[in-house]
Amino acid sequence: MNLQNVLNSKYDKSIADCSNEEIYYGLLDMVKAMAKDKEKIDGKKKVYYISAEFLIGKLLSNNLINLGIYDQVKDELAKNGKDICAVEDVEPEPSLGNGGLGRLAACFLDSIATLGLNGDGIGINYHYGLFKQKFVDNLQTEEPNGWIEEQSWLTKTDKTYTVSFRGLNITSRMYDIDVTGYDSTTNKLHLFDIETVDESIVENGIDFDKTDIEKNLTLFLYPDDSDDAGRLLRVYQQYFMVSSGAQLILDECTAKGCDLYDLPDYAVIQINDTHPTMVIPELIRLLCERGIEMDDAIDIVSRTCAYTNHTILAEALEKWPIDYLKKAVPQLVPIIEILDDRVRRKYDNEKVAIIDRDDRVHMAHICIHHSFSVNGVASLHTDILKENELNNFYEIYPEKFNNKTNGITFRRWLLHCNPELAEFISSLIGDGYKKNADELQKLAEFVNDEKVLNELLRIKQNRKNELRDYLRKTQGLEINPESIYDIQIKRLHEYKRQQLNALYIIHKYLEIKAGKKPSTPITAIFGAKAAPAYIIAQDIIHLILCLQQVINNDPEVSPYLKVIMVENYNVTNAEHLIPACDISEQISLASKEASGTGNMKFMLNGAVTLGTEDGANVEIHELVGDDNIYIFGDSSETVVKRYAAGNYNASSYYENDEDIKAAVDFITGEKLMAVGSEEHLTRLQKELIGKDWFMTFPDFHDYLQKKEQAFKDYENRLEWAKKMLINISKVGYFSSDRTIAEYNKDIWHLECWEYMNSRKIFLS
Repeated sequence: MNLQNVLNSKYDKSIADCSNEEIYYGLLDMVKAMAKDKEKIDGKKKVYYISAEFLIGKLLSNNLINLGIYDQVKDELAKNGKDICAVEDVEPEPSLGNGGLGRLAACFLDSIATLGLNGDGIGINYHYGLFKQKFVDNLQTEEPNGWIEEQSWLTKTDKTYTVSFRGLNITSRMYDIDVTGYDSTTNKLHLFDIETVDESIVENGIDFDKTDIEKNLTLFLYPDDSDDAGRLLRVYQQYFMVSSGAQLILDECTAKGCDLYDLPDYAVIQINDTHPTMVIPELIRLLCERGIEMDDAIDIVSRTCAYTNHTILAEALEKWPIDYLKKAVPQLVPIIEILDDRVRRKYDNEKVAIIDRDDRVHMAHICIHHSFSVNGVASLHTDILKENELNNFYEIYPEKFNNKTNGITFRRWLLHCNPELAEFISSLIGDGYKKNADELQKLAEFVNDEKVLNELLRIKQNRKNELRDYLRKTQGLEINPESIYDIQIKRLHEYKRQQLNALYIIHKYLEIKAGKKPSTPITAIFGAKAAPAYIIAQDIIHLILCLQQVINNDPEVSPYLKVIMVENYNVTNAEHLIPACDISEQISLASKEASGTGNMKFMLNGAVTLGTEDGANVEIHELVGDDNIYIFGDSSETVVKRYAAGNYNASSYYENDEDIKAAVDFITGEKLMAVGSEEHLTRLQKELIGKDWFMTFPDFHDYLQKKEQAFKDYENRLEWAKKMLINISKVGYFSSDRTIAEYNKDIWHLECWEYMNSRKIFLS
């Protein structure tokens, strides 16, 4: 298909005469047509990946790469005086996700299609997504993040379903987004919406009437849950998603000859975290409606559903008061009570009950009892689930538990956002790594090749220069590309410990003021959104923004240290930040991060990890060895024991450690108070001294020491380039193609259309 022909038909114009907007819409039509040609006839069995979020990012370039026409289109545009980057800028980023959970789901859909597997995603078509982040007076504010245009990647289908709530019936409409695999098939992301949604009810930032379900149901991802109305709206959203999805699944399966008793032969439903849990009782209800006995329905569903756990944090395992379910979805309550009664009759351990003594429904417990597979997402995470957090369930169902270490799509995070590096790698080892990431191991042959190492440094410098230009253009921020880019980008949460990084920055600032200046300048870069109701997370953002203002405007310090907080961190920003990074901050409290995938994206682009022995950092450490990663902090075993003993006393660290005290006192000192809010800064300081629940203080000095060592090592440029090369050469394990192949081999058991023979590495 030819772009010029598309534009002739659409606008009766040449490429040269079209605006960037017209070219974008022409490419959108062209990609949709090409993607449709790559759709395959369904096999008998299909995986349905249900997730509350899919952080898919902009799709144009990713689709052009996967369809194999990116370079062709780029060259054709250039010949006509057009820049593909300017065309890409026209595309709005879909507001369908928040952080790692949603980005992982997007990577998985890409890999499902790339491996030629029969599988689609199921989610919600949020009109405003999470929110658009704005900084005002050094505080985060939230605005609607609209993205849906008249012409978009969404395709309206004729599939509609009735979803019943208490006293309210709603019609869901299915929209599809094509998911193109790399040199492979096209699958679908099914997104459900309602046509009564009313965007005009949003006012004063992201405030809206949370009780008007017919108007608000698909407006926002994770609506503010600081009140009962917000929490209840989340229940409505979750049921809307799974009821629509369950009806679609049954329709598709029966159309292929399924008699419902053999549903597990036609469908496997992968439940991504606890948000889609209600698909289990809803499927049971629908099967019973269709004439199947309750015991049989429970058995069928339990052999159809598989559950992925993404957290070690107890508070992140959803527990809904049963009164919420009675108000929103009373039809599910008798089924959930039956499921709970069956568990109680079989096991006398209250900790494995579905409904606890406080009449709260534990969604993860439903998933574990009534799924045939329960997987963690990194080796350490799965071990902690089995040995600690979910040990009561592991004792009952050891055969269900398995690990599937997360992965990322190399197409987006290398070929798209760092094409110069991709081309250089291809020149050294060929293109095979684009389909089989394990081939990156061949790069190890060049670890002592100075010409290769210098080229790697040159490419990194190009990305650093580009990030400087990008931040100047989009955010009005100035950074020094000759400095070390030390980057921490991820959702703002205390367990991820942006506050530890901030305390280091204060410590470094005080050292510079005292005359101890670093030999290489440092730029500390953050990107993160905080949930509107998460007060301490908001306070941490405020601290970072205040530090940015104070430090960057101090002529004595700013030549040596700068702080940058990127506004509205999203996939697009990440695609500029990750290739430019020197040091990747992965500093969560050991035992708290399930996996992380940012660590993998940084590694792929030649950044070196500074992190705790947590999540997938453990596997990164094993792969690259002690000399190519900077590990600090207490072990997960130490942390777990400290929590169990309940003897951590943050104030004793504060009172007895001069460096910690100086950094913490600075938070409410004269300089920050002059630019910040007394309420926010004082509250954060008190939280650290009085609680510090995620144990920032015990790791503080080890963090300082390892960080300073990394900065010193950076100055030996060839030795640093060796670390970069080794990291890239070892990152192949973290391909989401490998992860999905393991899901398929161990859990889904689907036919591999395109790759049954050519991808034996993933199927063996």
